[in-house]
Amino acid sequence: MSDPAHILVVDDHRDIRDLLGRYLRQHEYRVTLASDGRELRKLMGENVLPDLIVLDLMMPGEDGLSLCRWLRENYDVPVVMLTALGEETDRIIGLEMGADDYLAKPFNPRELLARIKAVLRRAQSLPSGRRGQKTGGEIAFDRWILDRTRHELRDENDVVVPLSAGEFALLCAFVDHHNMVLNRDQLLDLTKGREAIPFDRSIDNQVSRLRKKIEPDPKNPTLIKTVWGGGYMFTCDVVKK
Repeated sequence: MSDPAHILVVDDHRDIRDLLGRYLRQHEYRVTLASDGRELRKLMGENVLPDLIVLDLMMPGEDGLSLCRWLRENYDVPVVMLTALGEETDRIIGLEMGADDYLAKPFNPRELLARIKAVLRRAQSLPSGRRGQKTGGEIAFDRWILDRTRHELRDENDVVVPLSAGEFALLCAFVDHHNMVLNRDQLLDLTKGREAIPFDRSIDNQVSRLRKKIEPDPKNPTLIKTVWGGGYMFTCDVVKK
């Protein structure tokens, strides 16, 4: 029997935090509670790597959007964001920052549980490299340097090659799962999360554009190879600088 999934709940409201902790434990999850961003960063720094984080948007000190951005830059852990009712703009920004799903307050704990289960199912369908700490900072491959902190790609002459947000996310997904076959659904989940729609062919278009920017010969790619019937494989060795 597999171990129960570990959920980290981050919310400054003690009543909500404790309620969610009790409810999730009743449904056989392991639960860790944190009251703010400082406690979240401390736990992650101590290598407490949950299977999923429930993150409140509005908290004193560092807010949920900033924390979600930090998590996405440094860890591969799914995030379900809690937002105040009616803050549509914040929900959209939260998804753009990398949240896998969102739920407006006040909410029914059963709905949150359903969303947690759905996000965990998606995460578990991804390759084993999906969860845990990312390769951060500067990463070298072939003749390129990928700087995740600055969100830029440079060649051996230190010339920056412009990438769209989608191309950057796709390249990060390949770097994190180099020498692994990733199908289109997995790449969509790694780059778009909840926004992905069935039969979305945008990944093929982004792969084509990315090849034109990083391959010596885009028509005969050696870095991003097509695996017929499987998807794509990033064949480079990756070195953290």
